[in-house]
Amino acid sequence: MTDSRSASVERNTLETQITVAVNLDGSGECRLDTGIPFLEHMLDQVARHGLIDLDIVAKGDLHIDAHHTVEDIGITLGQAVAKAVGDKKGINRYGHAYVPLDEALSRVVVDFSGRPGLEFHVDFTRAAVGGFDVDLFLEFFQGFVNHAAVTLHIDNLRGHNSHHQAETVFKAFGRALRMALTADPRAAGTTPSTKGVL
Repeated sequence: MTDSRSASVERNTLETQITVAVNLDGSGECRLDTGIPFLEHMLDQVARHGLIDLDIVAKGDLHIDAHHTVEDIGITLGQAVAKAVGDKKGINRYGHAYVPLDEALSRVVVDFSGRPGLEFHVDFTRAAVGGFDVDLFLEFFQGFVNHAAVTLHIDNLRGHNSHHQAETVFKAFGRALRMALTADPRAAGTTPSTKGVL
């Protein structure tokens, strides 16, 4: 594992222009400029609860809708995390978290397996929160998983307020990342897999 687990990635398409910088050993500092306020509120949860510094600037075709921008932010964030984590030697690899918010409770489990896989089980009680189409959260996480090469299980176990449902998911996602990415001094220099590679 390298001393500095930071990375930045740019993604430029005809639909979006995105820059993401991450520091996996940060303090939860966050600078976001995406034009999508509710997504920014959720990404701030990931930074603060994951103790990951995030700097995300995105310009997208929001005059159409937020789909391309949200998906491409997930893709670029996944690429940046993969680049920052490097060879994964010495990390816990697995992380999980349960997070409540009033009536809502979500569980997120992540494995830095090198294999993309997503199980997303969130039955939102409303179609939109703050003008944000909650269907796009699946697109965000699918983009992240595909490019971070992680296995990710997301379950909202209960909740009737869609804002609370989403917030518990993102807080738990941040906490699960924090656990998985934490270095275990007993495993320094070793790959957390019987295969010897991830």
